[in-house]
Amino acid sequence: MNEAVNLSAHLTDAAMGKRLDQAIADLFPEYSRSRLKEWILAGSVQVDGEVVTRVREKMLGTELIEVNATIAVEVAHKAEPIDLDIVYEDDDILVINKPAGLVVHPGAGNRQGTLLNALLHHAPSLENVPRAGIVHRLDKDTTGLMVVAKNLPAQTSLVAQLQEKSVTREYEAIINGTLAAGGVVHAPIGRHATKRTLMAVVHGGKDAVTHYRVAERFRVHTRLRLRLETGRTHQIRVHMSNLKYPLVGDIGYGGRARPPKAASEELITVLRAFPRQALHATILELEHPKDSEWMQFHAPIPNDMVELIDALRADVKIHGLDEA
Repeated sequence: MNEAVNLSAHLTDAAMGKRLDQAIADLFPEYSRSRLKEWILAGSVQVDGEVVTRVREKMLGTELIEVNATIAVEVAHKAEPIDLDIVYEDDDILVINKPAGLVVHPGAGNRQGTLLNALLHHAPSLENVPRAGIVHRLDKDTTGLMVVAKNLPAQTSLVAQLQEKSVTREYEAIINGTLAAGGVVHAPIGRHATKRTLMAVVHGGKDAVTHYRVAERFRVHTRLRLRLETGRTHQIRVHMSNLKYPLVGDIGYGGRARPPKAASEELITVLRAFPRQALHATILELEHPKDSEWMQFHAPIPNDMVELIDALRADVKIHGLDEA
């Protein structure tokens, strides 16, 4: 099933001398440059009634541009009635607080029960938006804020903001080890050489930058606030593990339980039973796709991390910071 796209508009003097792909990107900003280029190459764009497939074709600034194309509609996935914790919603965007255990997008072994399935049930019109409007992801066991585009113009805007690094994404994490101060990790990330489901800091990987600061210190653990400058797969988990400070509960990246000396049974139990990486997307800031209003969202730390923090604080109260 495909959705038809039929556009028609005249160029203005501002387009004089511009390439066709540049001119129509200005003319139809609700669609991404890459999508418009694909339509040109596919023969779906006419200039003054003639099909033009050369993206570099120079414009005079008076031409009539017509686009007759199709967009593949998301029909391969089933809508499912899965509860969503909705933080904000309007006609253009949807912001959710994702729980632990919810896979974002269907894949091998996870064809159903995902966020995408839930979104298609909550807003059936999302079948007209690629990936049901999902523009960024959180790992299965990472909790917190995600924004979803409810239409193509919103998707184009949000993707552009993410690429321009203007979206603020701030996380809370608990790591193994005590950090004295914050800093920046600038290290490329790529697929792990032998463990193909994991990522690693590798030469020639994709550029990745994570900023972090200390929010609270415990005896042998630290609570961090982190901001992503880029959004690579497992980025925070990989960067902190590479620093030798893996996230609590992140077994894949070395985050096994490490209770301090003389820890209480309660703390030992909480650490050993913590079921996931201690990571939560707590703050999301972005420009609204339609009216450009700057929007800020906050999701409180989930109960499992609150319980962990409380147990670590109780341990400090008993032993003090200097008795690790």
